[in-house]
Amino acid sequence: MSTSNPGSTGTPSRLGVESVTVGYGGAPIVRDLTFDVPDGQITSIIGPNGCGKSTLLRTLARLLKPSDGQVRLDGQAIGSRSSREVSQRLSLLPQSPVAPEGLLVRDLVGRGRHPHQRWFSQWSPEDERVVTEALELTGTLELRDRPLEQLSGGQRQRAWIAMTLAQDTDLVLLDEPTTFLDLAHQVEVLDLVARLNAERGRTVAMVLHDLNLAARYSDVVVVMKDGVIAAQGSPAEIFTVELLADVFGLDADVVTDPRSGLPMVVPVCSTRPGLAAHERVHAHVS
Repeated sequence: MSTSNPGSTGTPSRLGVESVTVGYGGAPIVRDLTFDVPDGQITSIIGPNGCGKSTLLRTLARLLKPSDGQVRLDGQAIGSRSSREVSQRLSLLPQSPVAPEGLLVRDLVGRGRHPHQRWFSQWSPEDERVVTEALELTGTLELRDRPLEQLSGGQRQRAWIAMTLAQDTDLVLLDEPTTFLDLAHQVEVLDLVARLNAERGRTVAMVLHDLNLAARYSDVVVVMKDGVIAAQGSPAEIFTVELLADVFGLDADVVTDPRSGLPMVVPVCSTRPGLAAHERVHAHVS
């Protein structure tokens, strides 16, 4: 498979991990991993279930403490910084976030401003501007006075994304941001991520399951397998027939999207033992 260096990208970036091992009390999930989040780019982390994608993202956000190695933020160990300082520099949208019952959308999004406030400060015009902008960007402005639990899954996810945007950080970590969304809303959310990167210079690292969306919206794709980085590079470098078979157990064609020129994965069948033992018919597109 043709890929770039699967470890460090060379010059240290603002956020990265160095020789990190981390788990949940048993065997390590991520093992001796070194990785820099490329500054000013959109990075997607992909891989099969259980490979350590979300664990890596949670470690970058200081939600998990490595048993070995360290997370680095702006040249310092992230553990040496205060929680407020970290929250002013990076934000994380986790999987399946929860909120108190009865919380209104506007109050949820307003919580994104907490790292920028002091206990004695009042809600400012700047806070109001940022929250309103986050609501508008995510198409949730008309939902601002509704309780979160009354929203559909897609509406709720967009409200959480609005809260993340209201935190107004240069580094944004998104753990499966398209969860619960239909395809049109998935594209809408990732278009928003692309705009934040292109127009406002946000550095984004996100976990995605959909390979074609990762190919379409990423500058850099990081492929994880069994707790380590198996490959890292541009979508054109990463999405090959060989890598899909090796990492995902997937027999697939890789064709060129006629509009974007980016690689597009066309699954044929699984190559995992015991599955899809029937004869495979390929329709290769040159």
